[in-house]
Amino acid sequence: MDKSWHPGEQTLQARVGMRERMAEIGPQVIRDHMPDQHRELFGKLPTMLLGALDAAGQPWATMLAGPPGFVATSDARTMTITTALDGQDPALAALRARGPGAPVGLLGLEPHTRRRNRMNGRLAAMSEGGLEVAVVQSFGNCPKYIQARDPLRWDDTPPALAQPLGAALDAGALALIEAADTLFIASASAPVPGDGRAEGVDVSHRGGPPGFVAVQRRLDGGVELLIPDFPGNRFFMTLGNLLRHPRAGLLVPDYAGGELLHLAADAEIVWRDDARGLRLRVTAGLRRPGALPWRWSAAQLAPQFEPAP
Repeated sequence: MDKSWHPGEQTLQARVGMRERMAEIGPQVIRDHMPDQHRELFGKLPTMLLGALDAAGQPWATMLAGPPGFVATSDARTMTITTALDGQDPALAALRARGPGAPVGLLGLEPHTRRRNRMNGRLAAMSEGGLEVAVVQSFGNCPKYIQARDPLRWDDTPPALAQPLGAALDAGALALIEAADTLFIASASAPVPGDGRAEGVDVSHRGGPPGFVAVQRRLDGGVELLIPDFPGNRFFMTLGNLLRHPRAGLLVPDYAGGELLHLAADAEIVWRDDARGLRLRVTAGLRRPGALPWRWSAAQLAPQFEPAP
């Protein structure tokens, strides 16, 4: 029996004719420990993406930062992240509330090399100085759709007071979304994921040319976001989660100014012939000015988005 994928992932794999192939691939690529090459990457990252689930079943995504080495792996089954944990961060608040054993999704992405690896696990310990996660799943991702950018300098200015937003968002949040070339999405296999290897919380990357996220105003004043789902590894971890538990947590980073925009949304998978996308109805938002201390270079578009010669 294939335990690498939960029913939501299997349903979508079957829809594109890849179910049998994924049943073969899953046990080969989804491990219960971090391979050495994953540990090497994690150890030199300037940021770590994290996804968590609050008590109401809402996923949240965030980005933690530190000098390279702030993410460490003492062994192949344990990750430690040493950094000051901001009390205004909704994903970290969700982890604190749930405590040890809470599911955690992690994505280590090195933007200037476009390398990325994922690790999903369970919270082992948490303090003001960081957190420790026990591995449940570890797997790699290809470099497609990642915009290359370099960390240039560290800004020690304390973060400003977070600004809660309603479903309508505000002009600053909408401008950040409309200009974005990168965002991250947290999802969960269930409001309270089970203990199986395929169950839990995941955080994944979405990239595109600036403006790839279409913003639509609703008649009730709310906001819908339309995000294309470009062809990838066909694991369908994010979409498989959303098929079962259609709530998403988005993170839109401002790499130049250091703001992090957190969004909660209801999600719907949209199919048009062979093309897929996500329709996300925003239910709440939170702006955290200055929450990302790294300042970054301008983006170099992924090869998939470079204009044809």
